[in-house]
Amino acid sequence: MDIVVKGRKTEVPERFRKHVAEKLKLEKIQKLDGKVISLDVEVSKEPNPRQADRCDRVEITLRSRGPVIRAEAAASDPYAALDLAAEKLDARLRKQHDKRFSRRGARRISAAEVPDHVPGAATLNGNGHPVHEEETDGVPTKKIGSLEVKGEGPLVVREKTHVASPMTLDQALYEMELVGHDFYLFVDSETKEPSVVYRRHAYDYGVIHLSTDPMVAQAQPPAAGGTLGG
Repeated sequence: MDIVVKGRKTEVPERFRKHVAEKLKLEKIQKLDGKVISLDVEVSKEPNPRQADRCDRVEITLRSRGPVIRAEAAASDPYAALDLAAEKLDARLRKQHDKRFSRRGARRISAAEVPDHVPGAATLNGNGHPVHEEETDGVPTKKIGSLEVKGEGPLVVREKTHVASPMTLDQALYEMELVGHDFYLFVDSETKEPSVVYRRHAYDYGVIHLSTDPMVAQAQPPAAGGTLGG
């Protein structure tokens, strides 16, 4: 491959052509881009005396199998303009070279990481299904049992429904010890209300009874459940 030097509305002296060959070393350029097809250098002169400090312009055009790379600069003489344009070309060649190298050496990303690297890619939930747009505006939503859990919200590990007969408090304590749990949900045979017996640190056991207040039920939506407290 040869370097083609031409002038636009100006003559290019032989001395300058030799300087171009010394400045733009083909071996160095081909190391950064091994698919170079042509390298053109165009010299032009600005006749306006008010632009004497930028009267000489040099434009370098490198064509390869990839994108065309151009670098141009203006100075008070063609040699200074060539030096500036050559520096720009070298910087752009290195940037393109590093970009290609980083693509080859980049690690493979998992499916979960795709949305972080590819704008507009579909987001999948924990079950591998696409997440709707309204779910991606900050907090994803997933369905667990009969609940919709947002983000890292409370996780329902297991959902069970039991059919139980009303029982006394003593029987509920016996059943709790029998199953080895720290609490036991039952229907109190005396009050007919749902109740919970549980282990306590300060005392042996505690019990919570739930009763419905008609006035509260009309004023507020039903609560999810009682709170285990001291």
